Amino acid sequence: MDLVLNAQSMEAEDLLPSSARHGSVSVEEEMSAVPVVSHSSALSDPVIHPSAVLAMMPLGGGALLSFRTRKATNRSAWQRFIAVRISPEDALPMEPLILPGALVVIDRHYNSPVPYRLGRPALCAVRQGAHVAIRYVESLDDKLALRPLNLAFPIELLQSEPDRRVQQLIAGRVVLVLNQT
Repeated sequence: MDLVLNAQSMEAEDLLPSSARHGSVSVEEEMSAVPVVSHSSALSDPVIHPSAVLAMMPLGGGALLSFRTRKATNRSAWQRFIAVRISPEDALPMEPLILPGALVVIDRHYNSPVPYRLGRPALCAVRQGAHVAIRYVESLDDKLALRPLNLAFPIELLQSEPDRRVQQLIAGRVVLVLNQT
């Protein structure tokens, strides 16, 4: 059994129902909290196992239920909303919108560079190596332009691997930024 769990990157507690792990949790409580995970889990784990959760970010009143999806690549089986913490170095290009230590909620079912609202740039979580970068994105043929808010930083162009679409670099759309004071 240990070999199977290791092969699946799971721990024994991942096999227990969530109510058994965290006490009795109502459906409303479960729908109003987002798991805070590492950047690598945000990028590559379709389902977030309890052992990968660093913390839970409570949100009130079903705030995430009204967002529409737009999938450039199929992620229907992926857990939709997750959050990551942004390091000081990763926050600099997006200051003052995103401050060091901010928690960013990502909708992984909206992984298209098409803006959510017309006339406004698409703010997305993008794969940069093994971590998540938050930038305004624009699709340019076979490249993805990453635009910072802070003009002291350059625009970056990302190219996908030869057998992949450029949209696969997008982890999801940023739906909420919680800057800590």
